Amino acid sequence: MKLFIDILLLIVIGYYSYKFIQVMIKMRQDIILPTTNEEIASIRKYPQKVVNFPIYPEQKIGIIAYSLNLVFVIVMFFLGVFLDGINWSFYPLMTILLINSYSFINLFAVIGDGVLCGSHFVTWKKIKSFQFLPIDLNHRYYGSSKEVNDRYELRIKTKFYFISCIVTTDEMKEKLHMILSEHIAVNEGESALKIPR
Repeated sequence: MKLFIDILLLIVIGYYSYKFIQVMIKMRQDIILPTTNEEIASIRKYPQKVVNFPIYPEQKIGIIAYSLNLVFVIVMFFLGVFLDGINWSFYPLMTILLINSYSFINLFAVIGDGVLCGSHFVTWKKIKSFQFLPIDLNHRYYGSSKEVNDRYELRIKTKFYFISCIVTTDEMKEKLHMILSEHIAVNEGESALKIPR
């Protein structure tokens, strides 16, 4: 049983390490959106805070926090495996640390290959759909900040999960809608071409 749990946690650690490295590499690519202070001011990952520019100096605190969290979980895992220093029943707690680490990086950006959101990168091919949900009285973010009331939450759905951001201006909503529609239409066209007749 312990071997199975060890392998499972190793897979989870590997997945989150891969996603983090992927985001770090993708941040070096040319950013399509946001590129100006006005565009940055109209996107939020969380209701109370505007996203940071998708460059290393602006994301430094989040990158350090995510890295330390990842290193801590890896060290605790290897202590548990090789030194029997940790009871395997603590592994779910380490998994929760990894799962909740997406909030460390305050990032939302559209790049040539896809979308960066927190510690996730989603390629255009993996995006199934997107929608803008109005932040009204029935929305969970309503009342969190006056800047987000009566604005929009963009939800981008993939096969297994969704990513989201808050859009506070109609201009940004239109820009995101145009870019996402264009790329998703291209991907649907490519899929249709690959279907054998």
